[in-house]
Amino acid sequence: MTTGRERDLQLEIGHVLFIDIVGYSRLLINEQSEVLHELNDLVRATERVRAADAAGKLLRLPAGDGMALVFRDSPEGPAESALEIAQALKSHPAVQVRMGIHSGPVNEIVDVNERSNIAGAGINIAQRVMDCGDAGHILLSKRVADDLAQYRHWQPLLHDLGECEVKHGTVISVANLYTEELGNPKVPEKFQQIKEKPQTAVSPPSSARSKPLLITLAILICLLIGLAIAAVIFAPAATKFFSQKRAAAPTPAPSASPTVTAPAIPEKSIAVLPFENRSEDKQNAFFTDGVQDEILTNLAKIADLKVISRTSVMLYKSGNPRNLREIGQQLGVAHLLEGSVQRVANRVRVNAQLMDARTDAHLWAQTYDRNLADVFAIQSEIAKAIADQLQAKLSPSEKTAIERPPTADLVAFDLYTRAKSLLSRSVFAAREKENLLEAVELLQEAVTRDPTFMLAYCQLAAAHSQLYFINLDRTPARLAAADAAVQTALRLRPEAGEAHLALAQNLYRTFLDFDRARAELAIAQRTLPNDSMVLSLAGYIDRRQGRWEESMRNLTQAVDLDPRNVFLLQQIGYSDQLLRRYAESAAALDRALGIAGKDIDTRVQSAEIAFYWRADLRPLRTTIDAILADDPAAAPDLADSWVNLALCERDFAGINRALGALTGASYRLVNFVRVPRAFVDGLQARIRGNGVAARSAFTVARTQQEDLVRLQPDYGPPLCVLGLIDAGLGRKEEALQEGRRALELMPVAQDSISGSDMLALFAVISAWVGEKDLAFEQLARATRIPGTLSYGQSKLHPFWDPLRDDPRFEKIVASLAPKEGE
Repeated sequence: MTTGRERDLQLEIGHVLFIDIVGYSRLLINEQSEVLHELNDLVRATERVRAADAAGKLLRLPAGDGMALVFRDSPEGPAESALEIAQALKSHPAVQVRMGIHSGPVNEIVDVNERSNIAGAGINIAQRVMDCGDAGHILLSKRVADDLAQYRHWQPLLHDLGECEVKHGTVISVANLYTEELGNPKVPEKFQQIKEKPQTAVSPPSSARSKPLLITLAILICLLIGLAIAAVIFAPAATKFFSQKRAAAPTPAPSASPTVTAPAIPEKSIAVLPFENRSEDKQNAFFTDGVQDEILTNLAKIADLKVISRTSVMLYKSGNPRNLREIGQQLGVAHLLEGSVQRVANRVRVNAQLMDARTDAHLWAQTYDRNLADVFAIQSEIAKAIADQLQAKLSPSEKTAIERPPTADLVAFDLYTRAKSLLSRSVFAAREKENLLEAVELLQEAVTRDPTFMLAYCQLAAAHSQLYFINLDRTPARLAAADAAVQTALRLRPEAGEAHLALAQNLYRTFLDFDRARAELAIAQRTLPNDSMVLSLAGYIDRRQGRWEESMRNLTQAVDLDPRNVFLLQQIGYSDQLLRRYAESAAALDRALGIAGKDIDTRVQSAEIAFYWRADLRPLRTTIDAILADDPAAAPDLADSWVNLALCERDFAGINRALGALTGASYRLVNFVRVPRAFVDGLQARIRGNGVAARSAFTVARTQQEDLVRLQPDYGPPLCVLGLIDAGLGRKEEALQEGRRALELMPVAQDSISGSDMLALFAVISAWVGEKDLAFEQLARATRIPGTLSYGQSKLHPFWDPLRDDPRFEKIVASLAPKEGE
């Protein structure tokens, strides 16, 4: 008989994180209280817990020496929270915990104190999972591991441990969750004991072996008959069950030492190719690009899909012949979406068709003929239709994000699309400043028309921060404009991943606050699972913090989502160059050249490898001459490398021609260190031995550089350049003081790239003012860390002329030389 209380029992699926303090019972009573209080404060302060609590989607249950957190919003909640807690615990070494995660039925109850509590199998199994671990472990039940394995960003973090026997003889399957820094990669002691336990082979008794064959056959016949009957009865349900299981089968987590094979193309993968503009007015091309980009953006928000980023797909502009199978292979996808847009007055017709890139088969097609104001609804409908065709799981939050239009103002949307196009082609271009400033104007007009256009504010922040970051406009006004745009985006939609990505970019570019930028990226990735910028920015942050291998992994994963992005491949090549892995750098740049063989930056960067590696200037000279012969107007795009080449060749006529090609008032000496043109004039006069001309040019350069230092007194590169100029003028004490201050402002430990540049340039300053011992001390440090100091530069660049008669310098040059067989 069922009681009324049993009938009222309300079960729901809860996503449980159980946390236990390791060694709690061995602590004194007052120590127990302190540690538990510290853990409670720490957990409450984490972002995921605060967000779920504020949304009313979190239940907290004290558990003596720990706690249970029950998330009601997402199966990812406990895992995300566990990683945040593990990160926070790194600053609290005295608090050692283990964590267990399970999703299962829970129900709210009223305890003996008439307070709301929670119970159920979900809580119990989470605790049993946790019991299998040691300090630092984050363990998951198989159910949770299977759920998370559907998301590509979780797959590398999941490591199957096998089965563990827990309380009451229950056997559970467990996985270990850990990253490079968080969690505990060691096999838990309980599982080690299972592996070490000797397995005794049990031979079947002789009586069993002597059973007549007829009995065995009879049993088999009965089983076959039973299975046949069951198949008839349960065939429909079984078919449905197995088809669902096949669709949801998780990708196995990689083992510790995976076999290197060609990556398989995921079934749920797609690239949205540029749509054809069928409007009579060709100015509508930007509108067409905007429609295609919005569909791509919507699909990219679905974690169950792999969606190729915009940069790679835009190489396949409509109107050119398309080999779909080849494109699918190049992009690493199983499906392609093509389409067209026709805009006439206040009407729009959008045609879309889904293709299987492996067979050229048409899988789905639809034409939408509607009022122009419905264009955003059309984009959402297409994205949802594609997700349905690919059988992609669509969470409620993803569905909401897809259905939300970016703006209600089509003119603002057109301005935004034009600005995005400018931003995508501004990186290191000769017209970079002009492109960025024009993008700022377009975006400012867009947000003036629609002050709620969050995405436009994100792009506006990106344009401002880029101008600041690369020293094109490093002024307080530009910094304030970037920050204001970010804060507006966050105020409009604090939950949006795009806003947190914009904040991460701003923290990285303008404040050099790499730790906070990394934290914002973690938030952004939850809703932007296919955004290559999230991964690439993580790679750039890792690189700045000296985490070189982690940086390379993130950049490589970014390339997986953006395989035709030449800039990303350039960055991988650049990282290898800084690590002095020149063969690997050349390979990455060869891949980039295979995509964009005429790209000037890639051709020059590739030719520079021989200079850095072997002190061979011929490939760079040949490349620059070929580019100029083919297109003299390209001179501004290669002016910086041309100046460097001419300096190393002591080609004074070439130096002046290269300086004449510069579009701005400065020359990029290295990375983001820029020097006035007059400094190069002083340097070549110094090489010639013309002291009067050198002093005159350096004096002009000093006046210009002082103005920059006044604008940014706490930024290392301009101060270091001032030190170089003062060294050229013979102002020894000022030069050394400025060089040391630059190193203090930007040490290697804070910024491995700019810090190594400051170190090398301080060595130049020391050499120029006659402090050879100090110069060699800095050089010795610079050769032991990744950086731009190379064999070619030390052997050929005039910076090092004052040291060339010293055996210590020849020893340093030899240490950088290519090894035998390279």
